[in-house]
Amino acid sequence: MRTATTVEASGGWAETLAFVLEAEKLGLDGCWVAEAWGSDAPSVLGYLAGRTERLRLGSGIIQLGTRTPVAIAQAALTLAEVSGGRFSLGLGASGPQVIEGLHGVPFAKPLTRMRETVEIIRQAFAGEKISFSGKAFEIPLPGEARPMRLSSKPNEDISIYLATLSPKLLELTGEIADGWLGTSFVPEGASAYFGPIDAGLAKSGRVRKDLDVCQGAEVAFAADEDELRTMVAGRKKELAFSLGGMGSASTNFYNDAYSRQGWAEVAAEVRERWLAGDRDGATALVTDEMVLGTTLIGTEDMVRERLRVWRDAGVDTVRLYPSGETLDAKLTTLGRALDLVRQVG
Repeated sequence: MRTATTVEASGGWAETLAFVLEAEKLGLDGCWVAEAWGSDAPSVLGYLAGRTERLRLGSGIIQLGTRTPVAIAQAALTLAEVSGGRFSLGLGASGPQVIEGLHGVPFAKPLTRMRETVEIIRQAFAGEKISFSGKAFEIPLPGEARPMRLSSKPNEDISIYLATLSPKLLELTGEIADGWLGTSFVPEGASAYFGPIDAGLAKSGRVRKDLDVCQGAEVAFAADEDELRTMVAGRKKELAFSLGGMGSASTNFYNDAYSRQGWAEVAAEVRERWLAGDRDGATALVTDEMVLGTTLIGTEDMVRERLRVWRDAGVDTVRLYPSGETLDAKLTTLGRALDLVRQVG
């Protein structure tokens, strides 16, 4: 398996930069930069492109609706150029709270917007005059405007990854993307993801090996079972937030993903309690199994074995989120994890 991580510059840029530079020295293969509701991704990626030498860089993710498809293509072409071809474009629909609540842009029809955005971006990458008439976008608008092509050098080699969770968007990922940025992944329930992805791959005449399955999870090492119990207990509120607080009252893709992987009843109750303001009650419902199923937390032997399970389930690239209270602690955790990935192969 290849290795990567995801960082965000908000709340401590100096430490983030130091982490990425040291991670490259440790042998990490790639780094994705998130934006969520914090720092933007392209600015950070441009800086990292100038400070790193080997590390593959990617937007993880640029959110649909925050930029026009052509603006996204412009940023991608620029980042690919300044990084010497080390850039991959990661896109995601995000959710209604961020897209509508923060950006003031309609979240409706994310499937249509994703498909059309990728089509327009690929026109731009190919150096074509950009002309598109769809349900979400029309370029150019009716009137005196004429189709234009970007003055940037074409680059059709830029890989496009989609961060998706819902069945229809997973199928679209298999159909049109070069890679999948996954999360909330339980290898024992991987068919909930790979079923739609494989259906999409079949539509485009491809198979699984044609898609880079890039899956992320926290990694943390416990010395013994007592420390492990403490670690797991400390992560339950974060998972309860994902199940209950990520998204809106009617839309939560994380909750839906856990539900499709075998935890429908508990996920629904966690969400209900969280939205009612009972955060402690929601947290108490999260089981140890739910935490361990979607993370790489455990003793060294447990993490090594879990990595084998991920590999055998079809993960090509593992995105490691190393735990630690300090920079040195995070790098130590990352170094141990990278050694285990190399052992697993």
